[in-house]
Amino acid sequence: MCVAPGIREHQRPMRRVLGALLVSACACSSAAAATPPPPGANLPCHPGAAHPEPVVLVHGTAESMFDNWQAMAPALKGAGYCVYAFNYGSYNGSGALGVYGIGPIERSAQQLADEVDAVLAQTGASRVELVGHSQGGMMPRYYLKNIDASKVDDLVGLSPSNHGTTQGLASPLGGLCPACAQQAADSSFITQLNAGDETPGAVDYTNIVTRYDEVVTPYTSGFLAADGNAVTNVTLQDRCPGDTSEHLRTPYDPPAIQITLNALGRGGPADPSFQPAC
Repeated sequence: MCVAPGIREHQRPMRRVLGALLVSACACSSAAAATPPPPGANLPCHPGAAHPEPVVLVHGTAESMFDNWQAMAPALKGAGYCVYAFNYGSYNGSGALGVYGIGPIERSAQQLADEVDAVLAQTGASRVELVGHSQGGMMPRYYLKNIDASKVDDLVGLSPSNHGTTQGLASPLGGLCPACAQQAADSSFITQLNAGDETPGAVDYTNIVTRYDEVVTPYTSGFLAADGNAVTNVTLQDRCPGDTSEHLRTPYDPPAIQITLNALGRGGPADPSFQPAC
């Protein structure tokens, strides 16, 4: 989502996020098209023995790689990971050219598949780690279920819309933002995504949610059933009771970043007993 100069997306009050999409889609197309990668991402990199799998960052609805990953990308790079980010889901309709993460999720999942293949070809790795925010935590599950689950080791979702949202604006925005309507809790897309195995592939799943989420409601929508896979579901306030992060601040939240690093740095998902510094 486009933001006025000097104002970061994670600082926008949550109740305005979906409504602001209607304005930003028409006003910000040229700015969105020029979004650079976040610090530490998309640099020449060869994975080392300590972290042999590169990390691909997947932004959320009406956001971009620059909006979402100003904190996460440098934290991962500083920890020794090869980090990659990309923009997906531009939708050429109703003046929305250049706004990311709003196009049909099936098409966005194919763009993720292309990005994963490109990163693997560039780095020589056999699998990647995925870290996604909001739709970016859920959309990769469509990729894993319907396209290819063999190239991913971990999926970490930050406030992921795994079971959609009861937020009332999701469906009405569908004409401008197909991905918004698809993320409504009662949509056919969400119903089909979660039919059967919620955790496809030999992938470890970590879901990090916040009780103060105003976009993915209820916040427990982000949780996944294990279905035979290793799954860790974490509510930030269970680890840090004073944490007030809401939806857009989750990728910037220091405990959430620590839990992400814990998930990526071990076999399996995040340690359910891991206690981040609050």
